[in-house]
Amino acid sequence: MQPLADDLARNRPGDAVRRKIQELQPNPLLRVIDRWRPKTEIYSWIIGLRGEVLTARRLAKLRGHGWLTLHAVQWATGTDIDHIAIGPAGVFSINSKRHPGKAVWYGDREITVNGSTTHHIAASLSEARRVSRALSKHCGFEVPVRPVISVVHARKLVVKNANTPVLVLEVGQLDRVLSGLTPTLAADQVAHIYGIARWSHTWSA
Repeated sequence: MQPLADDLARNRPGDAVRRKIQELQPNPLLRVIDRWRPKTEIYSWIIGLRGEVLTARRLAKLRGHGWLTLHAVQWATGTDIDHIAIGPAGVFSINSKRHPGKAVWYGDREITVNGSTTHHIAASLSEARRVSRALSKHCGFEVPVRPVISVVHARKLVVKNANTPVLVLEVGQLDRVLSGLTPTLAADQVAHIYGIARWSHTWSA
């Protein structure tokens, strides 16, 4: 059965990326070939897709701890939020970043990958603010959202500051760290926010 268009709880991890790949190459055979050609645009999207799937697997381990998650939450503009996790410790917008074999360094304000500056931090902060505005509007109360970057397959991850505005974690640490944070939401609050977040109209503005 195909996921319902309105109920985002039925989205698979990476569904937004899959749609993008199909748009780039409608021919199924050529799409399969391009998945293995490193210089194609589709190959770059496939790298990201694999990162989202692995991140989702770690987030799934939170289910037994009172957490609920959504994946591939799409804005009306066509951009999407990789993952949203809602649990006792609050609401988190999670961006998966796959950097196979590369060194990732996070200082106070930026992330570098093999020494090259990225926009990961600014983008994650902006996304979290936008998610917070959307949820707060529809919930009728302020919903703080903390940004998280899930780093997948990096050769090394170094975080230089323990009190950073964006939580940057190796994918294998996601469930342990999030489940260990101080609780801020009761179970009924988690359920209420999730009940708002799962519907596409929440993200249509």
